[in-house]
Amino acid sequence: MRIARLTVALTTGLALVTACGGTDGGKSDGADAGGGPETIVFALAGLGPEGEATQAAIKDFERANPSIKVEVQVLSTDATQYLQQLQHRFVAGSGTPDVFKVDGIYPASLAKAGWLLDLDTLKPDLGAFMPSSLTAGRYQGKTYAVPWFINTEGLFYRTDLVKVPPKTPEELVAAAQAAMKANPKVKYGLAFEGAKYEGAITAFLAMAGGFGGKLDPANLDTPENRRALRFMRDSIHQTKIAPQAVTGWKEGEVQQAFSSGQAVFALNWPFVFSASEGMPAAGKIGFAPFAGTGATLGAEMLAINGKSAHTAASWKLIQHLTSADVQVKRALATGNPPSVTAAYNETLFAEAPYFKQVQKVAEVAVQRPVATNYPKISDRLQTMLSSVLSNLTPPEQALTTAASEVRDIAANG
Repeated sequence: MRIARLTVALTTGLALVTACGGTDGGKSDGADAGGGPETIVFALAGLGPEGEATQAAIKDFERANPSIKVEVQVLSTDATQYLQQLQHRFVAGSGTPDVFKVDGIYPASLAKAGWLLDLDTLKPDLGAFMPSSLTAGRYQGKTYAVPWFINTEGLFYRTDLVKVPPKTPEELVAAAQAAMKANPKVKYGLAFEGAKYEGAITAFLAMAGGFGGKLDPANLDTPENRRALRFMRDSIHQTKIAPQAVTGWKEGEVQQAFSSGQAVFALNWPFVFSASEGMPAAGKIGFAPFAGTGATLGAEMLAINGKSAHTAASWKLIQHLTSADVQVKRALATGNPPSVTAAYNETLFAEAPYFKQVQKVAEVAVQRPVATNYPKISDRLQTMLSSVLSNLTPPEQALTTAASEVRDIAANG
């Protein structure tokens, strides 16, 4: 799963349906008034290979719950348009979709608007989920969304070139330079997302964690964050372990550089394991936190419409999708890392051993800030990072200016 693909894909065999169902906020469960199965609408985004796993999970759910039918509402593959389509339905007071997926940066703003059901009223077993994955679904002390699957950005490294993952940024630079000098096929010491988009923020967050920093909108200008930002800039313009081209790279370019054997290290997401099959890096891939402690957690969340007339049935679907067995099946079919701890088991590891590494990185990974106006914060951070990586603004000056603006944005959210 990549930042650029903030979607859950569905096969073309899943029906595209229009908004339907009650809007009175009722909480019915069981057969619809006409005597047939109760119908819930499940909104997702796009079409593609991940759809087969989703379709299989829904069919299993319907077999286990014959009184409930799930209709899939396919919305835009564009993350911004997808969110707008949901918002249009909520503004209109629609009770559908009943349940829907949402990227982890949005539940807080949707909950603030009053559009999401407080899931705490359904007494969820939150202890089943990886603790750090729950943050994105909480707002003012209440749970409005739970993670469907997670994603972890950490440091990939070539195990044939680097025997032990570096524990400090200095060790990373030294190892990268040594490998580039020793192996003429290695063109880059470090590849990372440096384009002006959300991926640059997740890369910065992972690196900041390696320096002991964090992405706190109220206190962004810290010595740790300054060192991390300086490291990103210097990796391109001073130590030159990263090419200037990274200022335009997203996940795909980073993956290609690493999988093709041209990069020693790369900051990226677990899809790199499967994407590297048949390529020079295959079988020689390690995955660890940046400098031993830095990693970014992403999550695709599941939430229930606050006006749904079928909350009990919707919650049953969410429970099914987040059960350990279903999560293992999805992980093996799609590479999506499970959100529940019990899914990291011998069945999963036997088929895909790399999930052992993913789990360890996920255990230290941190979420981006939970803020009702996160898109504005993101836009300001993207501008700052782009300016620094292009060597247009000194890291210290850029961070000081951005910190003041981000603090004001967050305070007025």
